[in-house]
Amino acid sequence: MMSTLNVRLPNSLHDQLRELAHREGVSINQLVSTALAEKVSALLTAEQLEARAERGSRARFEEAMTKAGDEEPTPEDRAE
Repeated sequence: MMSTLNVRLPNSLHDQLRELAHREGVSINQLVSTALAEKVSALLTAEQLEARAERGSRARFEEAMTKAGDEEPTPEDRAE
């Protein structure tokens, strides 16, 4: 099922969308739908991470770290 959404855009933005869609070989509708889906996904991810952070606690982190052991990280796990 699809819905219709009418949006007023400045001419300059519409021109940019038209050019980008042409370069990408897609319709303006497809380009806008994809861009909107990416933005919605980013916003929802940020909300989920914030909610998860609120549930966290320093005490539980410290407890988990005591279970990690004293082994050195493997070369693949080292930050460079």
